[in-house]
Amino acid sequence: MSFTMSRRHVLHAGLALGASAVLPAARACEFFSPNLRVTHPWTRVTAANAPFAVVCMHIDQVTANDRLIGVETPVATRAEIGGISTGRDMSLLIERGRDLDLSEQGVHVRLLGLTQALLIARTYPMSLIFEKGGVLAVELNVDYET
Repeated sequence: MSFTMSRRHVLHAGLALGASAVLPAARACEFFSPNLRVTHPWTRVTAANAPFAVVCMHIDQVTANDRLIGVETPVATRAEIGGISTGRDMSLLIERGRDLDLSEQGVHVRLLGLTQALLIARTYPMSLIFEKGGVLAVELNVDYET
């Protein structure tokens, strides 16, 4: 009986190992809504009295037009879209079939009214609110010092 149990455990371990080699690995910094994928939301370290933090991320695998209409996080009182020709509205069109990079040099999310300093190597909860895709819970990574 013990020989049968050990063979069964070896067989299960072998199947799990084989499946892990065939299936693509999901990265911890990927977050999926019904319409799109958000990859690696990040910001820089901030001081306790910083006026804002810039959030960058990559959005792809967009299967239907959607719109980012809100951002909520306990580390800020509000958010806005910042960058080139965006205005200050919290509305960002995400077009089907296109990739979108939110970056410090271009369009980005700006967190305002920071409630605390953002510390290196920490993650903070953040919700991205999409018009069609609903609420997507993500982790905001603090990756770089200024």
